[in-house]
Amino acid sequence: MTICFFSAQYLPTVGGVERYTFNLARRVVAAGHTALVVTSALPGLPEEETDEYGIRILRLPVWPLMNGRFPVLRPGRRMKALTRKLWKQPIDLCLINTRFYVSSLYAAYQCRRRRIPAVLVDHSTGHLPMGNGLLNAAGACYEHMAAAFLKACRPRFFGVSQAVCRWLAHFGIQAEGQLYNAVDPAEVRALANAPDRVDWREKLGLPADQKLAVYLGRVIPEKGVAELIRAFSAAAPAGCSLVVAGDGPLLPRLRENCPSGVYLAGSVPYAQAMQLLAQAQLYCLPTYYAEGFPTTFLEAAACGCPILTTRTGGSDELLPDERYGVQLDGVEETSLAAALTRCLTDEAWRHQAARLTGQRLEERFTWDAVTARLLELAGTK
Repeated sequence: MTICFFSAQYLPTVGGVERYTFNLARRVVAAGHTALVVTSALPGLPEEETDEYGIRILRLPVWPLMNGRFPVLRPGRRMKALTRKLWKQPIDLCLINTRFYVSSLYAAYQCRRRRIPAVLVDHSTGHLPMGNGLLNAAGACYEHMAAAFLKACRPRFFGVSQAVCRWLAHFGIQAEGQLYNAVDPAEVRALANAPDRVDWREKLGLPADQKLAVYLGRVIPEKGVAELIRAFSAAAPAGCSLVVAGDGPLLPRLRENCPSGVYLAGSVPYAQAMQLLAQAQLYCLPTYYAEGFPTTFLEAAACGCPILTTRTGGSDELLPDERYGVQLDGVEETSLAAALTRCLTDEAWRHQAARLTGQRLEERFTWDAVTARLLELAGTK
């Protein structure tokens, strides 16, 4: 059996959708099937390859709009040659990630035309933020047109959380259920506690008893990273430091005036990122963006790191109340500063939150369960 994954962006680009695609594809191969990932071309990477896990990767030519965040398929001779090769292969199921990318529309259309069963998995609970009111309105209009096109192609719709499924109703789409975002808790913990793990306090030149608050992810405006840094500086919790791990277009500006006690680590290998979470006292995601179900929530839970976030899609499915984690209603810096102080000084709460989120993770959000459901949809047990 061959399952084809369409993902507008993929590794080595690091993000929730990219990790979602990789983890499902890897487990499809481990179950004895073929996984083919169709994604966007990146400089220096081959058009076709098979990675160390046996995942076949096909990279299509694109125009990298919005600094690469919105790749658009680029017609031409190479596109025609690669897609001809793609569609000659027997494909039993196509999993299309995220509804608004041009590659998602293309995949849904081709599956409809070629009568290939298709599942579209959405990952967001709001319109894609574009930077200002006029662009936001134009983007929302585009998303509604894209949703109408997708509905006409008739894939089966799923969300990575219940919140995503509710958001799809905004477009008149009735989702069948969830293909949850997930992690392999044992694998995450093995990376976090590897014998050659990085000691992040030593790496940053900090005392062994220094408390760490961590942001991990893309450094882009809608993630609230700048607001987090300002709130942390305003709170100035004694014996605490903030580590921002990740890369993105906002990072150079943040480096221009980085306050004391804040460390901008840049891009960090995945294993070291898990080690950072395991050694931290708090994971922070004060996002503006209506995310579907951030993978970093699940990774933090697997690493025993309590969570402070703004209320976003899927967050209350892992954090049903404040015993599990703190959810703020918005990115207001005074409230965020107060929450940082409370979370970093309340040791009893941190222990309770880590224990409860870890238990909830094991019960609901593992890759084994999601892969079993995907293979069931593909017609195999």
